[in-house]
Amino acid sequence: MPSGYALVVRFTLRDTAAAQQFDDLVGQTAAGIRTEPGTLVYAVHTPVDEPLVRVFYELYADQAAFQAHEDEAHTKHFLMAREQFLERTEVTFLHEQADLSKRPGSEG
Repeated sequence: MPSGYALVVRFTLRDTAAAQQFDDLVGQTAAGIRTEPGTLVYAVHTPVDEPLVRVFYELYADQAAFQAHEDEAHTKHFLMAREQFLERTEVTFLHEQADLSKRPGSEG
């Protein structure tokens, strides 16, 4: 049984003003992402001691769900609009090594 299609994206923002505008853009985009049936997790974090970095963790039901996400109008808008705020983007696609959530004796 496939475990999903995952990636991590690390965005480095130009400056504090760009970070605020980027965060506003993410907030606007999130409403559309929440309606995507194949998007299982779409989490955004700011690393401790790196205020100009945002790390996205994205988990989709499968590669088709990821492609459906990419084809959404809200995603296309985000992909275009984000560029003005960025210094660098790093994308890492992930392969699950083990499903640790189903270990015998584990409780949630």
